[in-house]
Amino acid sequence: MARKSWCLDRRTFLRGSGVTLGLPFLECMQAGSVSAAEFQRPKRMCTIYFPYGASVPGDDHADRDWGWFPVREGDNFRYTNVMKPLELLRQYVSVIGGLSHPMGRGIGGHDTGDIFLTGASFAGGNFQNTVSFDQVAAAKLGDQTRFPSLVLSSDGGIGLPTRARTLSFTASGQPIPSLNQPQQIFERLFGDERGTQKQTRRRLATEASMLDLLLEESRTMRGKLGTQDQRKYDEYLSSVRDIEKRVQRSEQWLDIPKKTVDPTALNLDATTDAPLEYIRTMYDLLYLAFQTDSTRIATYMLSAMNGNTSNQFSKALGLGSQHELAHDAGKEGGFPRQGQWNQCLIENLAYFLQRMASTNEGDSNMLDNTMVLLGTSNSRTHNNHNYPLVFAGGTNMGIKQGQYLTYDDDGQDVPMSNLLFTMLNQMSVTDEGFSDSTGDLSALC
Repeated sequence: MARKSWCLDRRTFLRGSGVTLGLPFLECMQAGSVSAAEFQRPKRMCTIYFPYGASVPGDDHADRDWGWFPVREGDNFRYTNVMKPLELLRQYVSVIGGLSHPMGRGIGGHDTGDIFLTGASFAGGNFQNTVSFDQVAAAKLGDQTRFPSLVLSSDGGIGLPTRARTLSFTASGQPIPSLNQPQQIFERLFGDERGTQKQTRRRLATEASMLDLLLEESRTMRGKLGTQDQRKYDEYLSSVRDIEKRVQRSEQWLDIPKKTVDPTALNLDATTDAPLEYIRTMYDLLYLAFQTDSTRIATYMLSAMNGNTSNQFSKALGLGSQHELAHDAGKEGGFPRQGQWNQCLIENLAYFLQRMASTNEGDSNMLDNTMVLLGTSNSRTHNNHNYPLVFAGGTNMGIKQGQYLTYDDDGQDVPMSNLLFTMLNQMSVTDEGFSDSTGDLSALC
């Protein structure tokens, strides 16, 4: 069926007298205005991390209903109190247990946030990270959107080795600084830059020229260095090339206006002093970034190990710090207290998922075109096995949801990289594995 004459592409903009003017998002740009055959489904993924594990009582524990993992009932399962907010979204969601990173099982319980999306080895005090799986996807698919990826956290910046404040790492294992201020994130995504285009063009041209000179000089210098220095120098040059790519991308998108979004429905003044409002605003920004096709790949470190926010969020519920909740879980009343914090995390996740599930895209919805992974890199305190995970969406990418899956390989967890590889494979990024993966999770596909 031909496109109706009143249907406009989302990237339509007006030109006249040397002026380029971006249109707001109009109803006639909705995917429903074209046939299902014409609508090109995007493929997206979003990963969300929280620290210090989750409530994981034993199957016969009196507080079992305050545990993260569902309760098996014959061939079926039921959600616990923690997971109840997902009940109406059950068809879109799977809970996964029995995965962990082999390289993380023997390191400190507070050191695993850095490798959640990389699977790297920090053994022996080696804190050299590797590329995160979101950046593998961004390298392959990032040219389809203005921003190859969106990197968020509640603490901001990069943090320190083993206490990273970002989930995302470059091809050379360098941390990518995360954004944490809602107003700053909104301006990055949707701010009007037309008034500064001349200055931006000059700045980008200057940066490109300087980078060209630097890379030319580097070819001569590298040959004079020893083997160890060459390795460090190559890591440095990799970072320079990352900057070069960002400059080139910025130049390509200068003439394409950003989407117009009404900020009045957002609480852009939200801070971590009011954590529940803040988390909701961060999810709103993630949703808008996907809805406007500003990016298709995002990470959000909800709080970091020993980060500024790791204690504030649960304290807002009157439950003590996340660290305290983790250490007290095995004590009397400990699992219900930690479970209430976990329930709050799931309530906010359900809000995010429901917004996407309620947004039409072609003959389905945004959640069907988006894979969302939420989890942590401990189960109980300092235990780096059996990561508590929730995986949602992606049915249009061949993902089978509505399951409770547990994995065990002769008494050992299955590599979490198998899940990350499955996601990359369903994104059509790679079919050759990721990190230390040993295969995909066929039950999800």
